[in-house]
This record gives sequence, C-alpha cells and structure tokens, in this order.
Amino acid sequence: MKVVIPVAGVGTRLKPHTLTTPKPLLSVAGKTILDYLLVPLKELNPEEVIFVIGYKGEMIENYVRDNYSFKSSFVKQDKLLGLGYAIHLALEKVGDEPLMVILGDTIVECNLKKFITVGDYTLGLRHVEDPNRFGIAEIKEGFVIDVEEKPVNPKTDLALIGLYYFKNPLLLNNELQQVVKSGVITNGEIQLTDAIKKMVEKGVKFVPFEVKEWYDCGKKETLLATNRHFLKRMPSAQERKGAHIIPPVFIGQDVRLEKTVIGPNVSIADHTVIKNTILSNSIIGKNSWLENLILEESIIGNDVTLKGGKRIVNIGDATEIESY
Repeated sequence: MKVVIPVAGVGTRLKPHTLTTPKPLLSVAGKTILDYLLVPLKELNPEEVIFVIGYKGEMIENYVRDNYSFKSSFVKQDKLLGLGYAIHLALEKVGDEPLMVILGDTIVECNLKKFITVGDYTLGLRHVEDPNRFGIAEIKEGFVIDVEEKPVNPKTDLALIGLYYFKNPLLLNNELQQVVKSGVITNGEIQLTDAIKKMVEKGVKFVPFEVKEWYDCGKKETLLATNRHFLKRMPSAQERKGAHIIPPVFIGQDVRLEKTVIGPNVSIADHTVIKNTILSNSIIGKNSWLENLILEESIIGNDVTLKGGKRIVNIGDATEIESY
C-alpha cells in the first residue's frame, strides 16, 4: 500500500505563524501536526509515503527525511487548484497499488488497520454541526450512494474528513483525469469529491467508516482546542523549582521558569525562558522569552520576546514586544 498526504496549502487562517512555518509543522502539545499523522502510519508499514508539497515544501521534506525512515517521495504542486488536483499529481507515482489518502492539516484518530480492511473503497466520515462547510456523504444500506462538496442544502451531516482508501486507484485516476481535462470547478477548485461522485455513479461501492476523533487545526481557536485535547491525554509536566504547574502542561527541553504559574492547557517548546508570568491555555514556541505577563488563549511563535502586560495575543516568529 502507498499513502498520499497533501501538504501544499498556505494555511492562510493561521497567519502570522504560517508566514514562516508550513501549517503541518506547527506545534500541538509538543509535537508537530505532521507527527500525529505519520507516527500511526508506521504500524501499516506502507511501501511509500508520497507528499504533495507546495508552500515552504522544502521545510516539510527536510523534516520528514530527518525524522522518519520510511520510503518517502515529494511531488511539487505549483498551482493550488484544490485537493483533486493535488491527488491527480501524486497518482503518477502510485500506479495500481492500493492507496490511502490522508490530509496533512487535520488530525484523525482511528484504527487505520481496520480502516483499510473494511472495504475495497472506504471514506472516513464524521457527524458535524456545519455540514455546508464540507464534502457530505449520503448513505443507504451500508454504502455511500452520493457525495457532494459543500452543498448549500446538505442532505446529511456526515462530512468527509480527509481519510480515503482505494484498493484500485486506477479507477480514481481515470475520473480525476477527466475532471482535470474537463475543467470542472466546484467552489473554485478541482475537487476530489467530484471524482468520487463519478465513481459512485458508475457503481463503485464505497464503505462509510465513521471516525469518532477528528481535530481541526485550521485556525487559532481550533488549534488551541486541539492542543487542550492532546495535553489531557498525555502525562503532565510536574512541579519544578521556579514554577507552579497546573496540569495538563507540556514543557520541552531546556526551558527556564522563574516565579511563574503555568497551566492549565499550556505547551512550551524547547529553549524558552518564562519569568514572573501567569500563563494558561496557550502554545509557546521555542527560543522565546516571556516576562512580566498574564497571558491566556494565546499562540506565541519561535524566537519571540514578549514583556509586560495582561494579554491575549497571536504572535508569529521573530517578534519583540515590550511594555514600559
């Protein structure tokens, strides 16, 4: 089996952080978003993992090669024409091998071994409160009978959450080629959903696979919510000299704390200094210096100096802010 992971997007809603770091490499509870995808893949022992890269793609390529030993390759997406176009580019490297597609900007927790064995063609789905924001699936008698991308009047609340399995991706490749050649655009992009819809219409039986745990990392609020979730599931940092810890908290290596209250729901990256500060519900990048602050619901990038005041902030890398 081969795996395709599209990671070419710009991450506009997470600026200023994505001005310097691609979205999949942003930190959540001490790991990158990409780590949450790649670590579970090791159990599947894929023949190859194919990344579709674009914006700051060299950073993703370097990170994967430095941290993972599985066979990986990288396909450049020069035009951001949508998920369907990204998968279309990657399929040239897949051939007729079974294929799993997983999006690189959300975190899905499920039994991946079960996912790839419940059917020859499988769609990961989840009930959502706002189905008009997603591709939506309609189910009858245990199979998907229709899919539609971001419908104005959704027939169901079952969203496609970015997890797909194709026993024979040549069928998908044929439909995507037709979509690309025809210039069919849905909501301004070439949609994977449109190709899957054609496959369903031609009789391909897609099995629905409901995913219980699915975490959006697309904007500040959801990134902080995802951070809170994963912190609760891991051992918290313990009390240490210079700080009072209110779990759950993650503290990286070589972090210096002085006269500080940390938590709950805080993750702090390596080589950061925090002095005389009360900090809660926040993500703090590496090599940063925070002093004389009350800080909550905030995301601080790498190499940031922030001193003085009670704040809610969203600060990118290499920024310095001081109050007198």
